[in-house]
Amino acid sequence: MVAKRTTPFNSKTFLKKVGGGKTILRSQKKHVIFSQGDAADAVFYIQEGKIKLSVVSQKGKEAIVAILGRGDFFGEACLSGQLMRLQTATSIAESRIVRIEKNSMIRVLHDEPSFSELFISHLLSRNIRIEADLVDQLFNSSEKRLARILLLLAHFGKESKIEAIVPKISQETLAEMVGTTRSRVSVFMNKFEKLGFIDKNDGLRVHSSLLNIILHD
Repeated sequence: MVAKRTTPFNSKTFLKKVGGGKTILRSQKKHVIFSQGDAADAVFYIQEGKIKLSVVSQKGKEAIVAILGRGDFFGEACLSGQLMRLQTATSIAESRIVRIEKNSMIRVLHDEPSFSELFISHLLSRNIRIEADLVDQLFNSSEKRLARILLLLAHFGKESKIEAIVPKISQETLAEMVGTTRSRVSVFMNKFEKLGFIDKNDGLRVHSSLLNIILHD
């Protein structure tokens, strides 16, 4: 018996199948999609833009959990019974996002095998990324952590680009992600620019040669 071939995921086809359970959101920079403590009742899919996930402690200290981009899902914890958001989602660039109601998402996951495969792949990739982030924080220097974050923001390894432009992001935000001070981020960024690993003349352009910082012992 020949196994049925699964159709590759297509976001436009998927959104048509979701039907009335979706809403298209156009978000400007610094717009809050949802806040820590809000009801967890939907999953979000990024069509364009960048989203920052962060957590604020009781003392008001913010920690950036992840920076997500095109093709990423977020807010999926509602599918496993989470009733309240444990994070805040904020756009850090002009974004187009699809909000999918929890019940609609569950229905599509059940009815569409190709989409289910993509979603599971997304979850596995997210877990791998979280583990890599933990190792990065434990064992790598601030300079290497910054280089890795810039490469991730440029989607290094995901797209066949020799170089990529990172959406405008402040050094304060980079410092929070790296776990260091803004002044040290400034020093490292100037060093990367002098070495030709990045170019700040036309936005922030990241070259694949920045990988040398991570690979160098």
